[in-house]
Amino acid sequence: MDLKIIVKNLIESFLSAGDLALQLREKGLVKKIKLDNTPVSNGDLEVNDLITKKISEITPDLPIISEERSENKDNPSLKDFWLIDPIDGTYDYINNLEEFTINAGLVIDNKPVAGLINAPAKKRMFYSYGKNNAFELTGDKTKNISNTISKKKKNLKFISYSNKVKPEIQKIYDDLGVIQNTKMKSSLKFCVVATGEYDGYVAEPRAYEWDIAAGHAILEHSGGSVTDFNGNEILYGKKDLKNPSLILKSKNIL
Repeated sequence: MDLKIIVKNLIESFLSAGDLALQLREKGLVKKIKLDNTPVSNGDLEVNDLITKKISEITPDLPIISEERSENKDNPSLKDFWLIDPIDGTYDYINNLEEFTINAGLVIDNKPVAGLINAPAKKRMFYSYGKNNAFELTGDKTKNISNTISKKKKNLKFISYSNKVKPEIQKIYDDLGVIQNTKMKSSLKFCVVATGEYDGYVAEPRAYEWDIAAGHAILEHSGGSVTDFNGNEILYGKKDLKNPSLILKSKNIL
């Protein structure tokens, strides 16, 4: 399996999916509330169909688990599979905000080995396919974000999914020397830590594997790290697909 070829063959489809998401939003989205009380739109579903179709063409033997489809979610024996979140940050998407992303992470032997994340409203596309092979595509320029020089930092800037920092997270901040916390939604968090724009992210157990697999791959391949609060490796294909606690770190603080 040539990860580089697989990922490069998907980039154009992810860019097209981003264009589609913005076009559908411009026309006016059809919105519904799912059984778990979270929003979904026709944009989520059409983007899902576009990227799953292309992924199935390129890797026909690999199962796909998508947030927006039921297939394979109840299969606890999968080790090699795709995790897709067609629109991560649906609230931002349906409310004309910019931080939503389109995501696919490839998992082999329960570990993320490749990732693609498009933030179309930000005009930023990220992808990776192995150590030192994490990239950002903006316009017609591609930058290897793994090649940036690591600079040890003391006064750290972290991201949070909420402006309210819980005590257990504040303790980690204090131990690390975090002095600034900025709210950010969606998997864009992983990408801006991978580029070094921010230094890390901490979250208690929340969300699902499809929310983090692509970003996990991109951040690790850029030289950063993803662990739980106890420093353990994050694996995929868990029975309930729920995430443990998370600590993301850029290579600047490793």
